[in-house]
Amino acid sequence: MARSLNEWLWQHEFWLPPGITWEDMQESEDIHYPQPHDLLLSIPFALIMVVIRCAFERAIALPLSSKLGVRDKQRAKAQPNPMLETFYSTCCKNPGEGELISLAKQCDLPVRKVERWFRRRRNTDRPSLSKKFCEACWRFAFYFISFFTGLAVLYDKPWLWDHRECWTGYPQQPLQPSLFWYYLLELSFYCSLVFTLPFDVKRKDFKEQIVHHAATIFLISFSYCANYIRIGTLVMIIHDASDCVLEPTKIFNYMKWKKTCDSLFMIFSAVFLISRLVIFPYTVLYNTYYYSMEIFQPFFGYYFMNALLIILQLLHVFWSCLIIHMVYKFILQGTMEKDMRSDTEESDKDEEREKIWEKEKNGITYFSNITSNSYIQRNGSEPLNNRTHLTNGHVKER
Repeated sequence: MARSLNEWLWQHEFWLPPGITWEDMQESEDIHYPQPHDLLLSIPFALIMVVIRCAFERAIALPLSSKLGVRDKQRAKAQPNPMLETFYSTCCKNPGEGELISLAKQCDLPVRKVERWFRRRRNTDRPSLSKKFCEACWRFAFYFISFFTGLAVLYDKPWLWDHRECWTGYPQQPLQPSLFWYYLLELSFYCSLVFTLPFDVKRKDFKEQIVHHAATIFLISFSYCANYIRIGTLVMIIHDASDCVLEPTKIFNYMKWKKTCDSLFMIFSAVFLISRLVIFPYTVLYNTYYYSMEIFQPFFGYYFMNALLIILQLLHVFWSCLIIHMVYKFILQGTMEKDMRSDTEESDKDEEREKIWEKEKNGITYFSNITSNSYIQRNGSEPLNNRTHLTNGHVKER
């Protein structure tokens, strides 16, 4: 059964244009073509990259965060409560009003304390600022290396400057060693992101990130097997161009360097919108959809490749809407709005509101005590020269 499935999967009609078979893609001593089994190397390389990342974050990024003044906030811990912990783990992390009242009765606690427990418990699961800083440093290091590696590999390649060259001689385009290692570098990185997905910082676009990683891995893998190497390299270098600027923007944001962060954000916005909404559709989408038709007739690989590219483009549009909204706020307010994808802590404002409420409550009690003392004085119970009065919220002796 496995053999039949393997034969069905690797039918040349799926991967190659009409009129081309796997026999036409046989290698020789001087000519090498992409082989699907080469992609298996990405798994051990991805694991090695995870190890390198852990070492990098612990030995370089974490000490760097301390030197640059990135400090984690002191979070109030939720007191141990087995019943609330069970509900938090199995049912819901953000219960509604009815559930809060029910839990308060079961635990014999005020509703406000139960609500505070869940708020503090959620904050415990949120990543610390130093963790975000370390992750941004690692991604910046990779995207920087990857982008300039791509430039070095593609600078002298004709298809970088003339996009029709992507289809010259397709699919019998020999695989150069530099292109192979560039592909392996990118595929290993995105596989490593899948391995570390449960431990990475989760933002509000977490589901979109999963779709993006899956589409990217499928796109890189399929483009390699079907020898869409030239298109694949263009996709990778276009994506790395804006990612190189995004990560240092996050880093300076965590460092509280507001002006530098705002400047980099505007540069990132321009690079992202131009590369993802202008260059990518023309250089990649239009190229694969129209120019390829001059060389061969449509086949399964043609439709599958374009479907993956369209998924990427839809994600580009989604993120572009978020960025445009942030730029609009920046123009109106003169400062960059907090990343809309970030999951912010709840305790800061809510705890402050509770403290203010308690102070106001104490102030009302204090004020009522003062007024009753003044009433006693007016009835002659105490000397008039010791009478107190309230001025601007402060008690003074007359």
